[in-house]
Amino acid sequence: MLLSRLKGLTMASGHTVLMRLVASAYSIAQKAGTIVRRVIAEGDLGIVEKTSPTDLQTKADRLAQMSICSSLARKFPKLTIIGEEDLPSEDVDQELIEDGQWEEILRKPCPAQYSAIKEEDLVVWVDPLDGTKEYTEGLLDNVTVLIGIAYEGKAIAGVINQPYYNYQNNDKQKLREHSKEAKAGPGAALGRTIWGVLGLGAFGFQLKEVPAGKHIITTTRSHSNKLVTDCVTAMNPDDVLRVGGAGNKIIQLIEGKASAYVFASPGCKKWDTCAPEVILHAVGGKLTDVHGNALQYDKEVKHMNSAGVLASLRNHDYYASRVPESVKNALVP
Repeated sequence: MLLSRLKGLTMASGHTVLMRLVASAYSIAQKAGTIVRRVIAEGDLGIVEKTSPTDLQTKADRLAQMSICSSLARKFPKLTIIGEEDLPSEDVDQELIEDGQWEEILRKPCPAQYSAIKEEDLVVWVDPLDGTKEYTEGLLDNVTVLIGIAYEGKAIAGVINQPYYNYQNNDKQKLREHSKEAKAGPGAALGRTIWGVLGLGAFGFQLKEVPAGKHIITTTRSHSNKLVTDCVTAMNPDDVLRVGGAGNKIIQLIEGKASAYVFASPGCKKWDTCAPEVILHAVGGKLTDVHGNALQYDKEVKHMNSAGVLASLRNHDYYASRVPESVKNALVP
């Protein structure tokens, strides 16, 4: 008995900081997804307008961020955690804390280049509810919870929770009923969590590609302007999908619904792109700014992706080559 206990302790202590953090972030993102569903089920979104009518914050944003950041900080006190919402420091209700971890992740090997990383070397970028405007309008398949992990300025691990994956009906009354039941149709579980680590892979979805030769562009639904329109048009698209949420757009790329994500605007932030970038890069895709530069995620970096976002699963050079010079000149890194 003592021997088996010692063996268990040895195994637990043998997990690297990175894999323990990803395993915890997975469970924490699931908890946040539950909070996002619960707020709608209760019927009071508590909407606050931040900088404009398209820049909103809800009770779900606030509670989910408190849950994520507090849960991570308790387990990993030396982490740098940067969340989207500017919230006052206060004691967090114990019911918001998630201390579990996804054991399946701990069974995976940590890529050798990350095995010696220390807690204090990591920066975590948190978007507690990506696609807030769509959330307030009942476009629930646009919504994600994003936890991205960066090391030496590079996004290396990420978790995306889709609270309403499998939800096919946007009728608000039915939504409240389904939220309480946590079901979406007969026997279908509501929500899913995708995760990835560079050098290991990405998990929780089925990789698909847009048919060869097709150029389907996904872009912003609620933050468009002339630069965005000019850049999208320059891609000579067969189709354009206008949806909310950076996390949602990257999922479109990895599930074969779109071939490129084009956002020629400074409106996207580091917490929007950190986790999705990892998932995309882990399956061979690429995310850059419109100039083709890699995004930086160290703790001192400015939060705004001021030179926009350009992402694709394949043929990134093709899309980068079509960005108009007028767009590049307008968006300075």
